[in-house]
Amino acid sequence: MQASDTKAAPPSHAMLERAVVARRLKRLRERLNFNQVEFAARYRIPVATLRDWEQARRSPDAPALAYLAVIEADPEAVDRALGAA
Repeated sequence: MQASDTKAAPPSHAMLERAVVARRLKRLRERLNFNQVEFAARYRIPVATLRDWEQARRSPDAPALAYLAVIEADPEAVDRALGAA
């Protein structure tokens, strides 16, 4: 066996992108002082989906990314729109 045989394959672009989104989402949730269950309930995202996103098992689709960007930019506006005040 050669040393090169034991090296792990480099992460794919998709894996790196999922990791970046996961880290950004977790920071957003923590900045808003919510745990996963609270954030999911507040913004009507299934908690299992949120966990998958935060653990980089899945990536949000384009509409979900747009929704998360709006939450990040103006969470109070989203609260008002959803009636969560």
